[in-house]
Amino acid sequence: MQRFKGVLQSTNSLHKFGFLSPFRTYLAQPSYLPQYDREEDQVLVEGRANSRAAILNRPSSLNAISTSMASRLKRLYESWEENSDLGFIIMKGNGKAFCSGADVVSLYQLINEGKVEECKSFFVTLYRFVYLMGTYVKPHVAILDGTTMGAGAGISLLGMFRVATDRTVFSHPETQLGFHPDAGASFFLSRLPGYLGEYLALTGDKLNGVDMIACGLATHYCLNARLPLIEERLAKLFTDDPSVVESSLAQYGDLVYPDKSSIIYKIETIDRCFSHDTVEEIVDALEKEAANSSDEWCKATLKKLKEASPLTLKVTLRSIRDGRFQPIDKCLAREYRTTVNCISKRVSNDFCEGVRARLVDKDFAPKWDPPTLEDVSKDMVDCFFSPLGEYEPELDLPTSLREPDM
Repeated sequence: MQRFKGVLQSTNSLHKFGFLSPFRTYLAQPSYLPQYDREEDQVLVEGRANSRAAILNRPSSLNAISTSMASRLKRLYESWEENSDLGFIIMKGNGKAFCSGADVVSLYQLINEGKVEECKSFFVTLYRFVYLMGTYVKPHVAILDGTTMGAGAGISLLGMFRVATDRTVFSHPETQLGFHPDAGASFFLSRLPGYLGEYLALTGDKLNGVDMIACGLATHYCLNARLPLIEERLAKLFTDDPSVVESSLAQYGDLVYPDKSSIIYKIETIDRCFSHDTVEEIVDALEKEAANSSDEWCKATLKKLKEASPLTLKVTLRSIRDGRFQPIDKCLAREYRTTVNCISKRVSNDFCEGVRARLVDKDFAPKWDPPTLEDVSKDMVDCFFSPLGEYEPELDLPTSLREPDM
């Protein structure tokens, strides 16, 4: 594996992110395997001569990430990276989802039981795996077939190749839950064209597979019915050369173009409205746009913003703006500070209230605190970005080992 060794020695980690590298592609058909009760079976492994496939295997929970899953993924990926016999890695989901994100209902229950430290442990484990993915040396193929939300994006979009399908549904709905887009979202959303990242982060709007290709979140597109062909092709590869993996994915990929309903055709409006410095100014701009154009999209966007937590809207806007100028490790460290404040209720109970209203009681009537944008002070927002303090450890990432030149 001389080629891999050369890449390991010389590749700058930033060029391995899908937004900075010419290579990023596609994965394989989900394996419809039985649900296992043991935690170690929540991530299954398929072995091939020159590759491995990690299969997220909680289909009844839309493959939502748990602590044990994040921990197992990290161990597997570290061992595979060190194995010179393996050329590339695949990740896919079992069932109708790739990954619906973090298992927030379980986190909500832990917080209500006073087990905040267990919640922190989950996020530390998750973010460390996301960092590993963001600095991974070997070619990685994520097949985003089905629901891909929140942390599900974080564990896949930082890899080298991302394949969207006609079943892909992507979103970051965290502000609707009183949380913030995390797991590296402030890194990859902030690098989207114009102010699309701010729009997606604040509204939680959904993208389909074609939209993901158009904006650069995905590198390849394939109809779900054709995924077995790609998986068969990948299984026969014996290579660690990204260009070979890329050409194989392209060979079976489909060329697609966004239709007139695509969010891509709203980019100019998004840039006009979401380029402002504050959430209040963004809302004002949308209201003026709606009044002048009678655009139903503007009205729908305003509705999403008004349903979200006012506090986390302001926190999220700042996070995306900060992320635009930070490397992945700094983004994750900052996101961890914000997360600890969310789950510790130091400023507000909005995370638990959002999960209760939308996923537990499902009354869809969260009582946000503070209730309006005007009630959210600068000090409240600043608290989410301040150092955690003497007795609260910051997120520790192996930056000097994985990115020695940084």
